[in-house]
Amino acid sequence: MVEFSYATALTHSASHVMKMHRQNVEFLIQKYDVYPGQPILLMRLIEKDGMIQSELARKIGVKPATLTVMINRMAKSGLVERREDERDQRISRVYLTDKGRMATKHVKEVLRVIEENCFIGFSEEEKDVLRGLLDRMHSNLQAYYLQNTQPTSEL
Repeated sequence: MVEFSYATALTHSASHVMKMHRQNVEFLIQKYDVYPGQPILLMRLIEKDGMIQSELARKIGVKPATLTVMINRMAKSGLVERREDERDQRISRVYLTDKGRMATKHVKEVLRVIEENCFIGFSEEEKDVLRGLLDRMHSNLQAYYLQNTQPTSEL
């Protein structure tokens, strides 16, 4: 068995790419009062505005408490607002404001430009191969996680 070296591990390289991606996104979105972690929330709301918080948390893969903090910060910045559900006043829905819609438009453009720059010199075929490889890595890690987090029954 070959000795493991994090410095030469492919996952280390992938982490470096994602870190650089994140740095570029964070730098370019801050002028729109959008902060790390918020672009995905904006993208989900532009797809389906007025979601309830539990649905939104599930869609972006965060805990409800984390989402509450995000929404509070974004509401303070004027990007989103909470409104009572028209049929059930116990339910609060999250909506983009005009400022939030404009910020989302800019964030989408930032993400497009970063995606474009990330893949300069790549053919469509190379991007398809990479997408397939990344999907397989995700599936492998998801299966490994589920395998290790499921309670085992002792016989």
